[in-house]
Amino acid sequence: MLGVTAVLNLERDELLRRFYAKDKDYNGEFVVGVVTTGIYCLPACRAKPPKPQNVRFFAHETEARGAGLRPCRRCRPDHFYRGFDPDRERVRELAAAVRAAPHEFADTGALARHAVLGATKLNELFRKHYHLTPADFLARARVERAKALLAERGSSVLEAAEASGFESASTFHENFRARTGLTPAAYRELGRTAEFTLALPAGARTSELADFFGRDPEGRTERVRGSSLTQAALLDGAPARIELELGPREARVRLVAAKKPSRSAWRAAHERVVRWFALESDPQAFERRAARAKEIARLVRGREGLRLPRSGSIFEGLVWVVVGAQVNVSFAAQCRAALIELCGTPVGEFVAHPTPAQVAALDYADLERCQFSRRKAEYLIDAARAIVAGTLELEGGRAESVPLVAERLGAVRGLGPWSVQYLLMRSYGFEDCAPIGDVALAEALKRFFALDERPDAPAATRLMETFAPQRSLATLHLWKSLGS
Repeated sequence: MLGVTAVLNLERDELLRRFYAKDKDYNGEFVVGVVTTGIYCLPACRAKPPKPQNVRFFAHETEARGAGLRPCRRCRPDHFYRGFDPDRERVRELAAAVRAAPHEFADTGALARHAVLGATKLNELFRKHYHLTPADFLARARVERAKALLAERGSSVLEAAEASGFESASTFHENFRARTGLTPAAYRELGRTAEFTLALPAGARTSELADFFGRDPEGRTERVRGSSLTQAALLDGAPARIELELGPREARVRLVAAKKPSRSAWRAAHERVVRWFALESDPQAFERRAARAKEIARLVRGREGLRLPRSGSIFEGLVWVVVGAQVNVSFAAQCRAALIELCGTPVGEFVAHPTPAQVAALDYADLERCQFSRRKAEYLIDAARAIVAGTLELEGGRAESVPLVAERLGAVRGLGPWSVQYLLMRSYGFEDCAPIGDVALAEALKRFFALDERPDAPAATRLMETFAPQRSLATLHLWKSLGS
């Protein structure tokens, strides 16, 4: 994009051409004043274009206002320059209302009426900002509300179902079990027994979990041995080991700690394991499209039931992204292991992943001695310090608008477009992300679409549109296709 000074040095005919093209990429390059109506517009304004003799150009809206013009009510240049998105604010307010009281919304029609939106617009906004349909968002909010009632208030199963907006006990059980792997009664009892058993969906492919956590075969934080997975973590502030034993249709989970884990620690462990298995996601939605789209059918064939495993916390994912950028997996695992040994919390023979506070307390030289480059040491420690200072919020982003989270992450030094998309997909669990710039993804696209060469970023972006709005899952399928 050219600077405004350079743009306004262009011939008037070229500025008119750009204005009449109504291309949103020109928004922010200049402002268009219309002397006959006394308004100023963005270049992409969809209003009927004025005659050329009635048009003036300004570098910024402040100049247009100084000339006595007021903002157009259609394209709202004042919103643009303030970074205000009325659609985003409307859907955020609706999302907050749904999370606070899901029982007050009987169905998606109630969502549309609350926000004064049509069904099509409602679906478009939820897809864009939360990567979910309105129905999926409402169902998730109901389950989250039920979990809180069962855990924090000791509500009965029936009370939790009614207070969360479920119309029947059977629907409640079905939705709750699908998204948590537990019955409501079993969730209510978490921490009262020595273990819990997570029900896995039919056709679950547990090998992906072993691949994800087995990147460092001798890892001190997590280790995979056959059908067993162990991870050390701080749960409710206390060190513990999560020990998971995989079966064909279930996973048994135990906690091992020096002191008896609190019930909050058990719920935190459950939350981690649910993220590992991506139980909130529904791969069948993507697979059902295969009946109508041959490219999707060709992509998922032989890998039905595939889900995208996620990191236990956003910060763990951020560490992997920073450490792993532009190096091979083996060296990245080596650097990460050194960081964990340096400032993690011992848990028997294991070491829990460092917290942001533990990393923030380091000096850059500490990481340089662990084979980090100076720049990576700065990226990681500065990000940790921003989290501790409260200027960078990670975990809360799970409930926020995806574009807003992407914008926030993109402002973090050391996180480029690839890193941001990878984090959104692998750590936040958002459903429609594509880590454009990833070499393996480009190679997979080349093979899948039988191209002569790897696609560049614009071409890869166009090709991934084939799989929207489930590009995150499609990315994993494409990565897996390289192995087959």
